[in-house]
Amino acid sequence: MPPDPLKPGATIGILGGGQLGRMLAIAAAKLGLKAAVYAEKEKSPAFHAAYRHCHRPYGDEAALSEFAKGCDVVTFEFENVPADALRLAGQFAPVRPSPRAAAIAQDRITEKRFLSKLGLVTAPHIILQNDEDVAEAVRFLPPVGSAILKRAREGYDGKGQKLVTTASELTAAFTGFAAPCVLEARLTFEMEISVIAVRALDGRVYCYDCTENTHRAGILHESSVPARCAGEIQARAKDCARRIADALDYVGVLGVEFFVAPKELPEPLAVNEIAPRVHNSGHWTLDACVVSQFENHIRAIAGWPIGSVARHSDAVMTNLLGEDVLQWQSILEDDPSACLYLYGKLEVRPGRKLGHVTRIRPQAK
Repeated sequence: MPPDPLKPGATIGILGGGQLGRMLAIAAAKLGLKAAVYAEKEKSPAFHAAYRHCHRPYGDEAALSEFAKGCDVVTFEFENVPADALRLAGQFAPVRPSPRAAAIAQDRITEKRFLSKLGLVTAPHIILQNDEDVAEAVRFLPPVGSAILKRAREGYDGKGQKLVTTASELTAAFTGFAAPCVLEARLTFEMEISVIAVRALDGRVYCYDCTENTHRAGILHESSVPARCAGEIQARAKDCARRIADALDYVGVLGVEFFVAPKELPEPLAVNEIAPRVHNSGHWTLDACVVSQFENHIRAIAGWPIGSVARHSDAVMTNLLGEDVLQWQSILEDDPSACLYLYGKLEVRPGRKLGHVTRIRPQAK
């Protein structure tokens, strides 16, 4: 039997202080729950929406333990919160999703092996853990033409990745990263989609409609619903997300990214990566659904009934990166129906996610 649901007034602990944590805290407040945020950065935007916060390193065991003791459940807003920190917090409060889910997503090598054991298709790849692996990886290059070398850990939004086409480029990139990596074939695909799934404490899984995503310089630029791929493909993607969530005994919102119709593979769908958290490509749910991904994550980890994942509108969500955010006034003046979200980050720098705008319209017949 699942544990009893948390009562209104309970405290949701959030590890990580970015915009996802901020929106989770706002969702918790809507439900009469209190959000406490623990983050390393002093001016974390999630602090603005929390009833209390703690600014300490994740490795500060005393501070983290004291924080977790004051929470009824603990979650995290980005997958690179150290798994050891999540395990420590778990000694004092339930951690949802589990530290295991974070540990798998934190390491591309572990993630690839996990997906392969489930029988899910990924891009052809080879693992590089030391200089001896480079010679084997060089033989991998000619058949695929070009490949992307990705750090196994601490890579996101295009960081920790390098396109390589020759042995010398591969050697230089691996030497520069100075860390275990995955060399992944660069696929030519029809589109990229993602599934935002939510799994409840009782094991039931619900999926929002598939989202079609476009990127610029490795950073998500725009997410649109409905995705333009076939219904059969979307059903298959949702099934893959359910299998992943079940295998992790997951609780909360999970993002899974896919490549559709990769020309280099006989399969119509390949898993790109998993994200054990609320996801940038699910921001449109704030405006096009009755219950957003953020509220459903809070509901799931609190043991509450999951809200509807049905969509009442089509939507296009556009990230505001760097100086894009300076156009906030013109965005509102040009389109009074624009749904604008600013994250409270004061430093403007290229590629930094500072907000997003969603535009909704009636569903196409």
